[in-house]
Amino acid sequence: MDDFQNQQTQLTHRAEKTYSAIRSCVIAAQNKTAAAVNAAMVHAYHEIGGQVYMACEERERAAYGKSMLQYLSDRLTAEFGKGFTVRNLQMMRKFYLMFPNANTLCSELSWSHYRLLMRVQDQAERQFYMEECAKSAWSVRQLERQIHTMFYQRLLASRDQGPVAAEIQTTEPKSEYEKIIKDPYVMEFLQIRPDTHVYENDLEQALIDHLQQFLLELGRGFSFVARQKRFTLDGQDFFIDLVFYHYILKCFVLIDLKTGSLTHQDIGQMQMYVNYYTRELMNQGDSPPIGIVLCADKNDAVIQYTLPEDNNQIFASKYFTYLPTEEELKRELRLDAFQKLDNFEAE
Repeated sequence: MDDFQNQQTQLTHRAEKTYSAIRSCVIAAQNKTAAAVNAAMVHAYHEIGGQVYMACEERERAAYGKSMLQYLSDRLTAEFGKGFTVRNLQMMRKFYLMFPNANTLCSELSWSHYRLLMRVQDQAERQFYMEECAKSAWSVRQLERQIHTMFYQRLLASRDQGPVAAEIQTTEPKSEYEKIIKDPYVMEFLQIRPDTHVYENDLEQALIDHLQQFLLELGRGFSFVARQKRFTLDGQDFFIDLVFYHYILKCFVLIDLKTGSLTHQDIGQMQMYVNYYTRELMNQGDSPPIGIVLCADKNDAVIQYTLPEDNNQIFASKYFTYLPTEEELKRELRLDAFQKLDNFEAE
């Protein structure tokens, strides 16, 4: 019996060692591929930025530049996808202007890194972050934290710089390799349609899948618009879980789902979503957007409706007639969605 157990132990150890070796090989290949794609993307966007700059600056009239950007955006989007919005083209032009010499670009940095670096206005500080980021192999989140916590200024003011430089490894550990491979900018550049499962975990997906179907089957005026609706503000990306248009209320309905406890930051984020849709995407004749934040877990389900403050009285008398009640949403989140998740986990 002891011989058999020893053989099983050795076999398990050998299998685990082989798995670890194969896993390391796959991750190394994926990271090498991602690095190559990022380097190609950065240089392409730099060159595009130069082309856009020269095309738009050859005329003095601002209207000409806007018209040119819109023309380029329409043509490029039709052929290569949504990575070439007017705003993105403007970002590429800014990239070219802030880093005019392509030879000084760091191949180790991704487009997401450079989008963060472009927020740093001081040239010396920006150059420091670029060089330190490449040397220390900071992830995008690590670079963002270093900028926000004024690492450059703190380092200059410190006599013992070693601990200051090392603290990022504990305050903001590097991202898992999966997040590097699934960068939405990489997927756009390669014309890979992003799967919503890239951005959310299985629990959230099960809930969102069910919630989308539930609202469409409710028959109260919901028309589906988008899942994981992405928009960018000052280089930072945001994703709204579900967007509907309600053709009875004549407004967008934005839904965000949180698997943890509801926080005031969640409410503030939804208010920002509502404000964005109000200012950027409302059509003439539309009512102000409605935001719904759902917090779903196995103990409770909390629903928070978010409306523009100056429209509470206008909407209060009518929107509850067409939107699902809190009890309806709680029932769907507590029972059906979790049953679906249990089925998912059992497969």
